[in-house]
Amino acid sequence: MRYSALLFVALITGTLVGQPLVDSSWTFNAVNEYRVVAGITYSTASNVESKLDVYVRRTAPASAPTLVYFHGGGWVTGSKEGVQMNLLPYLEWGFNIVNVEYRLTKVAPAPAAVQDCRLALRWVFKNAATYGFDTTRIVLSGGSAGGHLALITGMLDPSAGIDLPTDWDYTDVQPKAAAIVNWFGITDVAELLSGPNTQRYAVYWLANQPNKEAIAKSVSPIQCARKGLPPVLTIHGDADPLVPYQQAVRFHDALKKANVPNKLVTIPGGKHGGFTAQQMTMIYRTVFTFLKEQGIIR
Repeated sequence: MRYSALLFVALITGTLVGQPLVDSSWTFNAVNEYRVVAGITYSTASNVESKLDVYVRRTAPASAPTLVYFHGGGWVTGSKEGVQMNLLPYLEWGFNIVNVEYRLTKVAPAPAAVQDCRLALRWVFKNAATYGFDTTRIVLSGGSAGGHLALITGMLDPSAGIDLPTDWDYTDVQPKAAAIVNWFGITDVAELLSGPNTQRYAVYWLANQPNKEAIAKSVSPIQCARKGLPPVLTIHGDADPLVPYQQAVRFHDALKKANVPNKLVTIPGGKHGGFTAQQMTMIYRTVFTFLKEQGIIR
């Protein structure tokens, strides 16, 4: 007992190893490493200005890998400000970051959020030179509805006819992501509209549009699986009560059948996020390895 107490004191004071228990020195100089450009309007629709925030490396080379992040909230709630902590690992890895907001259901139903996020990605490519975005190393990510938006933003075929008319001069931009990191995102929207897997947030997002089933299918990533897509890493708990884990399994199989490089990381007993510290450590190590394998982290 006395030994355990002494060990604890030694750890928290750093006398045992000569260092604090957690070496977070990378945060000490973050203010010198990054500048933040907040509240940039990238689109105006439904009488609403959709904005994004940019975290730019001050000491980067001409261009750096860039994360484009979409918040979750069932397309109903959430904000870019509410997911800032999710960005920290990428800041430590030296990424530029674009943190995106989009029209929620109370402003405009589906597919408005998809249209906005697709436009945000075009904004990234259009402004790459200004902010030092390496357009060959663009990673899309998000959780839950944000995971869905990351997937559909990177997977949707322009011929689907969902994209908004480009009210900004994006007509010469043909963006393509280098990878997608999907945290328990919805991959089959139509499945959530009725039956045993019905979810109120999905029903609300599609609203009472007469063609809601067709819209739901058109914005479902599983319907977009085809050869030539960016590699996808999916993280999903097998006890998720809000987005069925089997969606992740079926999506993984569909991508594999289409010869799209992808990996499914299953969190045993995992719910809709809220994973343990040990699980999060494992997940981010997997994300780092995945991005390194894709040549995004060098």
